[in-house]
Amino acid sequence: MEFKDYYKILGVEKTATKEEISKAFRKLAVKYHPDKNPNNKAAEEKFKEITEAHEVLSDPEKRKKYDALGANWNQYQSTGRGFEDFFSQFGGARKGTGTTYEFSGDFGDLFGEMGGGFSDFFESFFGRRERQARSGFSSKGFQSQPTGFDVEADLHITLEEAFNGSERQISIDGKKLKIKITPGTTDGQKLRLKGLGRSSIQGGTKGDLFLNIHILQHPFYEMKDGELFYNLDTDLYTAVLGGNEEIITLDGKKISINIPEGTESEKILRLKKLGLQKDNERGDLFVKVHVTIPKNLSEKEKKLFKELSKLRKD
Repeated sequence: MEFKDYYKILGVEKTATKEEISKAFRKLAVKYHPDKNPNNKAAEEKFKEITEAHEVLSDPEKRKKYDALGANWNQYQSTGRGFEDFFSQFGGARKGTGTTYEFSGDFGDLFGEMGGGFSDFFESFFGRRERQARSGFSSKGFQSQPTGFDVEADLHITLEEAFNGSERQISIDGKKLKIKITPGTTDGQKLRLKGLGRSSIQGGTKGDLFLNIHILQHPFYEMKDGELFYNLDTDLYTAVLGGNEEIITLDGKKISINIPEGTESEKILRLKKLGLQKDNERGDLFVKVHVTIPKNLSEKEKKLFKELSKLRKD
């Protein structure tokens, strides 16, 4: 399995802050976003790659595990065991107590079709989980039909899918199933698929399959405290002189935003009825403006800035 250098993919140092990682992600996302590169498979794969890198490095827990793995990659490959087993040797701990059982079905099919396009590298370490077996005993003793084992897995979906709703097709033991993602699905929501878990050693009824919904971090949008925010990078000249910027809403509409003259960095603009659905009506969208300072100025540009500086001081 190929090791993924997520820091190299985003072009940041291993000491990069969360803000620096997000800024690098947004810059690359603008370049490789499918909307700007229609029918370009190379750009599509690059966009998936940077999304995967950002998903890991922007999450403190995932980043901690990834950083611990990096220095011990060769050792991990030789063990052939799951990441949680391997990571426990370096200060991590497995959740739960008692007997646990690994899912022995066709995980390749399951994650290949529902994993959000992430690599085998990602899914091996962050996409699969074990779930403690449910007991085969009751207050009346051992059940005649022992209860099976529940299986738990992560389902990664895009913010657009959560907002608009979608369908995913998965394959379990050769059986194809459609999973419906309803509009307004939230991060951390759990889907229960009855009878799609594992039988106990004694046979009997199967347990359930639990899918934990994880909404992938979007290059531009984010949800905070029930509100929808858009991170808009604009150049210094537009911020100073005013102008217009185009964005695409989560439901695919292209809109033009007026940037007022003299807009300061981190200023928040409010767009009515373009946010999340709330009580049968759309909330507002909050656009956070990030002013980009030009770098690598030419001598002519530096001269012009110096002249402007003198004018402001006079």
